[in-house]
Amino acid sequence: MTSNPETLLARADRLARRGQRDDAKAAYLEILKVAPDHFGALNNLGALLHDMGYRSAARTAYARAVAVHPRNPVGHVNLANALRGNGDLAAARGHAEMALHLSPGHAGAHQAMAAILFNLGEMESAARHRDLGYRDHDAMHIPFRGRGKPVSLLMLVSAVGGNVPIRHLIDDGVFETTVIYADYWTRPPPRHDLVLNAIGDADLCAPAMHAAAELLAKTKAPVLNPPQATLRTGRCENAGRLAHLPGMRTARTVNLPRAAIAEHGLNYPLLLRSPGFHTGEHFERVDAPGQLAAIAARLPGEELLAMEYLDACGLDGRPRKYRVMFVNGEMLPLHLCISNDWKVHYFTSAMADNAAYRDEEKAFLADMPAVLGGKAMTALAAIRDALGLDYGGVDFALNAAGELLLFEANATMVILPPGPDARWDYRRAAIARVENAVRAMLAGRAAAARPLAA
Repeated sequence: MTSNPETLLARADRLARRGQRDDAKAAYLEILKVAPDHFGALNNLGALLHDMGYRSAARTAYARAVAVHPRNPVGHVNLANALRGNGDLAAARGHAEMALHLSPGHAGAHQAMAAILFNLGEMESAARHRDLGYRDHDAMHIPFRGRGKPVSLLMLVSAVGGNVPIRHLIDDGVFETTVIYADYWTRPPPRHDLVLNAIGDADLCAPAMHAAAELLAKTKAPVLNPPQATLRTGRCENAGRLAHLPGMRTARTVNLPRAAIAEHGLNYPLLLRSPGFHTGEHFERVDAPGQLAAIAARLPGEELLAMEYLDACGLDGRPRKYRVMFVNGEMLPLHLCISNDWKVHYFTSAMADNAAYRDEEKAFLADMPAVLGGKAMTALAAIRDALGLDYGGVDFALNAAGELLLFEANATMVILPPGPDARWDYRRAAIARVENAVRAMLAGRAAAARPLAA
């Protein structure tokens, strides 16, 4: 076999495009044996590792590419994105700034900087970089790797974020996928047999959802998660329209300029959050009126969501949060997390250190109706029907009366598989059921779309 790095790189890239990831990884590593500082091999290996879920190894590959090719803006952009994904915003910003210093018009650098500044709460600067990064963008293509005629899938996303995280479940043996940013797309939609609206966060992405609805107004193709449905899943609208459903309670929620919150007559404790953020970011509890001004001042955005506090504690005094997914009409349990803090998220919960909590989650995953009871199951079905989403989910707790306490219900629910630790083996079947339901839904819609493609 040739030892020419460029020939080897072309082969490795072909393997990656075909989805032969392990072979591609081995091919990139073979190049690095011959040419340890080869930028293309380091950079493309980093991208492959990231797609395979090896995020730390990807950062290592990108960091090496930057170290040996410090004047290549592409390396800085990729490392900035990887560092942002790991929560290291200061370092990510430094590399995005370096990429823009090296190449001021680099679209990817502006896109990376926009995302970093958004996470930092610098909204105006983020919007400026977003405009520079996404205006007049080209569609992204995910190639078809199957046999026969593919189904053309048009996937709509938002440049701001808040997108439905199921791209990894789209079968490239069935679909030829085109991805466009609806909020910046000014041309007719690309050819498509089926549409997946992956714009999910109504509080963050309403302009993109309206743009998507306008873009799809004349399509005759089936649409998964129509924008008209996702637009109605913001926290304020959900709190109002779902409040009347049987067996549940919603938190009174209002979107207000920060200066008007004190005058709105909300009870304490109350919760404040910047719209569009998740995983507890820019989300605070205010226990007394005297704390309001200081807490509101450190949250980004012109307006804030002020929310009634719903007590999510079980009989042991520990807060709980259940997540149930809605896929093609099915209700599927995904997880239960129990925390020592009012802000309940799986990655900060007490689940890893408490076998009794894991047993409680195991029981929920094995027999959801028995654990939740009739009131909550009735409420879940009513929420599913009211949302009208092909893919979505709900986060909630239970009160002492067995009623469902709604936190959020929308399309942005993440399916995160656990690591290899044997403690999490009981979770794997439930996660696989949800992922397989998504794949089955997409396959079914593809089969229905094939006559249109023929």
